[in-house]
Amino acid sequence: MSDLFPPVVHQSTRTGRRFIRLRAVPFRIVLPNLVTLLALCAGLTAIRMALEERWEWAVGAVVLAALLDAVDGRVARWVKGTSKFGAELDSLADFVNFGVVPGLLLYIWMLEEIRSLGWLAVLAFAIAGALRLARFNVMIDKPKPDWQANYFTGMPAPAGAVTVLLPLYLNDFITIPHNRAIATVIAVYALFVAFMMVSTIPTFSGKKMGTRVPRERVIPVSVLLVLFVAALVAYPFPILALLAIAYLAFIPVGWSWYRARQREDLESKTTREPPDDGEDGREPTV
Repeated sequence: MSDLFPPVVHQSTRTGRRFIRLRAVPFRIVLPNLVTLLALCAGLTAIRMALEERWEWAVGAVVLAALLDAVDGRVARWVKGTSKFGAELDSLADFVNFGVVPGLLLYIWMLEEIRSLGWLAVLAFAIAGALRLARFNVMIDKPKPDWQANYFTGMPAPAGAVTVLLPLYLNDFITIPHNRAIATVIAVYALFVAFMMVSTIPTFSGKKMGTRVPRERVIPVSVLLVLFVAALVAYPFPILALLAIAYLAFIPVGWSWYRARQREDLESKTTREPPDDGEDGREPTV
């Protein structure tokens, strides 16, 4: 039976030799991976809900996967359970949940009206999701100024997954007819979101905002969060539609903030560096 589940093989960073770690792995190492697998199960369940035309449950599963994706990394850091295996698993789960599932939901709901053209839009969205995640994995260790931590390069995959389903949200209170013209418009919109995911347009993330809440605001913030969750559960499609529209409208604002901060950073570097006037302070001669 031990051959069926061989121990994990590690490689030493100093000598390059491979060895087997025989001691038991702490549960805190496994916990973040379990959260990632739950997110993957939620994404796959969304496909089943779409095939059964239970659209609220399908969208809810995608939103749940996005929430779990936002949690698993934080859980790993809190319990000090980060690992390379967990990072790779998280990336694969993100591709399925946010690159494959949203496109399939749109195809099952509307894009099948235009057959191959709709499927090409689904493929483009999935490819954009894969490229986006691959670029993120490559750039994650690239050094950059602290202020850039508040911005993503392009639209993040979870935001793209929630945003691309905007036509499905609108169908809840505006009946959208199923025909080739509407399906073509939705396919173009899906291509636009795919372009935003692979673009280098900076989008505001706000990672460093709200990490600490002033004591006098704990109760108001808690009440607002509870009311938001309650509204999302009671009116999922209208709330998600408002969030998606607000997010798309805020992209130019975040871009302008990024450009302004970039100019300030460049100007501060220029003022700190003394001009090159030669070794003795005089104008250099040719």
